[in-house]
Amino acid sequence: MANFRELLAATKAEIREVETAEAAELRDAGGNVVVLDVREPDENAQGSIPGAVFIPRGQLESNIENKISDKDAKILIHCASGVRSAFAAKTLSELGYSDVASVAGGFNKWKDEGRDWSVPKNLTAEQRNRYQRHLLLPEVDIEGQVKLLEAKVLLLGAGGLGSPAALYLAAAGVGTVGIIDMDVVDESNLQRQILHNMDRIGDRKVDSAKKTLTALNPDVNVVTHDYRLDASNVLDVIADYDIIVDGTDNFPTRFMVNDASVKLGIPVVHGSIFRFEGMVTVFDPKNGPTYRDMVPEPPPAEMAPSCAEAGVLGVLPGIVGSLQAIEAIKLILDLGDPLTGRLLAYDSLEQSFREYKVRKDPANEITWENRDKIQVVELDGLCMPAPLG
Repeated sequence: MANFRELLAATKAEIREVETAEAAELRDAGGNVVVLDVREPDENAQGSIPGAVFIPRGQLESNIENKISDKDAKILIHCASGVRSAFAAKTLSELGYSDVASVAGGFNKWKDEGRDWSVPKNLTAEQRNRYQRHLLLPEVDIEGQVKLLEAKVLLLGAGGLGSPAALYLAAAGVGTVGIIDMDVVDESNLQRQILHNMDRIGDRKVDSAKKTLTALNPDVNVVTHDYRLDASNVLDVIADYDIIVDGTDNFPTRFMVNDASVKLGIPVVHGSIFRFEGMVTVFDPKNGPTYRDMVPEPPPAEMAPSCAEAGVLGVLPGIVGSLQAIEAIKLILDLGDPLTGRLLAYDSLEQSFREYKVRKDPANEITWENRDKIQVVELDGLCMPAPLG
């Protein structure tokens, strides 16, 4: 015990230690300040300082650079009482972090003084087991998985693109998956629409999709919209969701959804397929170009054949829909570099990807800045409607 006290005293002599009052002032002042919680998961589950980054002391060396990459950030480390945080502060200093301090008294003192704290949202034991491969990713971890479980994503269509996107979003634990489709399952769908099977022929597609997704992951609330999306209901439908995954196969719907999503500021993960080729991009009205920037005017019907007319390789929508699912998850987690302002084109025959820039069109008046003036209307008759994938 004496040796430990001596080691702790020597460690504290090498680091900077701050009182809880100073730590609170530094945090509230804003700027590049990070509160780091190095307690164990069971301690963190009992309560934590809002906004704190959580890394158990035993995982600090392996996870710190993934969670806090800026080595010049001001880091305030706390444990329960100030002991583990002292050793953690020394470790971070040795790893090159330049502005590190241990909070004396730790979370216990912070809580006893009546400072703000909350019980963090957590996962059940069953969820920890189900999503353990996500939890191993420092970029996701418990906090990210909770975000996924709280997210609401709407899929436009339970067809070729909607099928793989829905399956992977549900498997990932996206808590609410909405599906809008007014069609029934046909045997010709089964070449690519993997949500459905032979036993479901003649069933409503949304009902078939719900059976599949609920069986895959009971955590997911599957909301079905078994009707046609039109100008009278599109705003009400999409307003309940955080992200739209667009698997439609006709220009009138794409333009209508674009205008509604811009008006409400909801990102759209767009995907399209044709024969052996596909495209994916993200239209985020608040942060980049939208569908009308890429396609200012709908083409005439004769220039826009659908997959029902031209055909599509059955595996192709699996690739494109999976890419859409990845982009939706990245948006939920604020992870990586989304395809905002970038169009990713895939050619299955060449097995190649190409990327193209999508820029804002200065002549486009359907923008987030002009959202109050947007009137959502249908463009029926301008180009040929087609089924969803």
